[in-house]
Amino acid sequence: MTLRNKILVLVAALAVLAAVAAASVLHAADREDQKNRPRSDGPRVTAGAVSLRPGSGPRIVFRSMAWGPHRDELATVAAGDPAGPRTASGVKCLRFYAAAGTGVCLQAERGTMTDSYRAVILDDRLKERAHYALPGIPTRARVSPNGRRVAWTVFVGGDSYAGTNFSTRTAVLDTRTGQLTASLEEFTAYLNGVEHHSADTNFWGVTFADDDRHFYATMATGGHTYLVRGDLAARTVTSLHPNVECPSLSPDGTRVVYKKRVPGLPADAPWRLYALDLATMAETALAEPRSVDDQVVWQDDHTVAYALAGDYGTDLYTVPADGTGKPSRLLTAGLAPAYLP
Repeated sequence: MTLRNKILVLVAALAVLAAVAAASVLHAADREDQKNRPRSDGPRVTAGAVSLRPGSGPRIVFRSMAWGPHRDELATVAAGDPAGPRTASGVKCLRFYAAAGTGVCLQAERGTMTDSYRAVILDDRLKERAHYALPGIPTRARVSPNGRRVAWTVFVGGDSYAGTNFSTRTAVLDTRTGQLTASLEEFTAYLNGVEHHSADTNFWGVTFADDDRHFYATMATGGHTYLVRGDLAARTVTSLHPNVECPSLSPDGTRVVYKKRVPGLPADAPWRLYALDLATMAETALAEPRSVDDQVVWQDDHTVAYALAGDYGTDLYTVPADGTGKPSRLLTAGLAPAYLP
């Protein structure tokens, strides 16, 4: 082949690659534009005021993922009619939680080259009280029952719990004093009764007790995960039980529900939901047969809610916390719910 022909082949190949790239960009843009248009079979969403104020009536506030102009906004529905019409707030969050009139919203700030992230503390009208820069991609958020403490977890290396090559950073904020613990790695850790020091230690998935001092979380080290109980005053975490991820404490403080890795399941879907009695350390498998990669939320002392993949991204489901019954879809196109009175 002559040099001229080689050049012509190269030019033709580059033209094909450019056409494929352009088509891919146009397809992605069209797909994104579709998500901004409501679907006839999707939930009905209208703009309006959304309140976190206690006493405003039983309701669920969550990230609505229904296609249309209010996609990804915090929205609310009546707890008694979760499939009913939604009111969207205009506030967008990647992760969200609220209690006692305090909310935490983990947001993305889109840049020209890279995105940045921040944690926004919200008042009961969803107005910003304070914000904090985040060192990675948001993944978990919680507020203590009385609204004083807020916690969040981000990925600072890797972007999935399913594998082993990831690193997290979990922070705890006192909204009353403004004191921020930037990482739970600052706390003294005890593993199986022995003070533990290891560079591979990670924490995620905080859930608060109602005494304004204690919390539970996941600690990972040496390729294993553990349920730990934290003490904010003593600045310690102590291991309680192995193979626990993303715990959520029941309203009565007696149990945690969490995702547990089960041998023999696929590497990208390795979890099942379990409940742990904190008095006896007895485990009970919940009646959800699918892999759940979420930190569940307690609907009440008997039922938990969680996200699974759906047509719009994720749907919310519920299942009894005692191992009985079966899963039930709570609402479509939703994520990160908070049950408010």
